[in-house]
Amino acid sequence: MMEIDEARLIKRLRARDEGAFREFVRAYEQQVYNLVYRMIGDPEEARDLSQEIFVSVFRGIESFRGDARLSTWLYRIATNHCHNRQKFLARRAHGRRDEYDDSRSQEGGRLIGERLPGPEGLAVGRRFERAVQAAIAKLDPEQRKLLVLRDIQGCSYQEIQQITELAEGTMKSRLHSARGALKEILAPMLSEMQGGTTEEDKS
Repeated sequence: MMEIDEARLIKRLRARDEGAFREFVRAYEQQVYNLVYRMIGDPEEARDLSQEIFVSVFRGIESFRGDARLSTWLYRIATNHCHNRQKFLARRAHGRRDEYDDSRSQEGGRLIGERLPGPEGLAVGRRFERAVQAAIAKLDPEQRKLLVLRDIQGCSYQEIQQITELAEGTMKSRLHSARGALKEILAPMLSEMQGGTTEEDKS
């Protein structure tokens, strides 16, 4: 993420400086998109919702009290928007896509497969990414939120507490349960991949 002077940026946002808004979006757009995509599981929905989140933050910047980092407040708003969108999609029976959009979502700026040599490594990495996203999509919303914030977005425990307003013990216990659930869901998928045969390979 690009370096920003947070105090100065907040002051400019409160003054309704559109240049500050563009700077704000550039600084956080990838992190917000990754968070929303992991929570929602649909790239198109994630793009639309990410835009709505930034507009909501800009409109509501006066309510930012400064008791947390700006990024933490942004994540709190983003997770609340995701929660509302999940309920809306459930009512509309929209469902979620299990396919991973590897052209947009990144971890550390690179796909896992890109750390492996050659086309075979890239293909394995992409299959693994799709398996992870499919497994995350099967977690309940609370588990998904905690796991995404900690293990994908890299938030500290303190930041997660500020975002979720959970007590430390409760947050850590639920995160532990989320990791266990994810491991259980992933196990047969990874076993199939290690066996070298997937539905993608058969087609």
